[in-house]
Amino acid sequence: MSFHDEDMKAWRHDIHTHPELAFQEHRTSNLVAGLLEDFGLEVHRGLGGTGVVGTLRAGTSNRAIGLRADMDALPIRGIMHACGHDGHTAMLLGAARHLAETRNFDGVVHFIFQPAEENECGGQRMIEDGLFERFPVETVYGMHNWPGLPAGSFGVRVGPIMAADDKFEITISGRGAHAAMPQFGDDPIVAAAALVGAIQTIVSRLSDPRDPLVISITQIHGGNTWNIVPERVVLHGTARYLTPALRETLRDQLGHIVDHVSATYGVTAVIAYYKPIPPAVNAAGPTERAIRAAVQVVGAEHVLRDVAPSMGCEDFAFMLAARPGCYLWIGNGPIVDGVGLHSPLYEFNDAILPIGASYWSTLVERDLARS
Repeated sequence: MSFHDEDMKAWRHDIHTHPELAFQEHRTSNLVAGLLEDFGLEVHRGLGGTGVVGTLRAGTSNRAIGLRADMDALPIRGIMHACGHDGHTAMLLGAARHLAETRNFDGVVHFIFQPAEENECGGQRMIEDGLFERFPVETVYGMHNWPGLPAGSFGVRVGPIMAADDKFEITISGRGAHAAMPQFGDDPIVAAAALVGAIQTIVSRLSDPRDPLVISITQIHGGNTWNIVPERVVLHGTARYLTPALRETLRDQLGHIVDHVSATYGVTAVIAYYKPIPPAVNAAGPTERAIRAAVQVVGAEHVLRDVAPSMGCEDFAFMLAARPGCYLWIGNGPIVDGVGLHSPLYEFNDAILPIGASYWSTLVERDLARS
């Protein structure tokens, strides 16, 4: 297959040179929409704010599938594409052009270019804006580059492949006091310190060790001077897990610990959850179809069919919860000196652009094969 490799590379470098944060991908969205129109696709804009959907039809079948790429960058050393979304966008654009030129399928393909994958739930926003009502699909597919997998390989599994992400905030309140006279206050700082340790017992003592769970406290805010015990301390954290039913159990356990620690130290505490993302769960049928397409592209020996899931999260999970589908990893090459996704030193491997575009095209041509 010819994917105009140099053009894909140029598109990626253009997007890389002009990174945009979540819901601010205006230039990237314009670039994508303009190219899709040049390829002859129907182009729809504005879903999820800056999202773009390109629709391509061939033959007479009404069967439809969705292919998704993400477009946003990260606030790392300014703003930069430290996760490879520029490459994901370029690969899907390459596949769109190839399929528009060849039309070697029978059905409908919706090319979904999603904003705000990083933390801001752009996939959920597109669904709430009517993505699958306006563009009905039988199945939906996603792909992410993966440092640590060899270039020229794919990794996938049936079931959970990426973890849920529950973001929570705990606000601890009590009476402030002079640091030299703490007996006149309640000291939310001491309560917060106790709470950080106590929360880890959810993982070490309350959860089933066979069911992966990670809870991390990532921020502590309290006080603004040396000699005053503050009235308020705020903890931020995240919980990651693979089993959807763990969410309610986790909330109950976290609430139980917070209530008891706050009572012990004579303070009050309130928990709030923000933008929870479910696990990304691959359905069996679409995953098998994805595997067959990947095998056709790189050979069976280069397709890992049962990779260990990642405790990182991916908001493509919202689309997988709405429609059956498959999310797989395309190898980006070895991790060198610990540099992986979200590192300021991360680099997308341009050599995998034609591999990814070939996978997308092969998947369409197989899944929507002509009779």
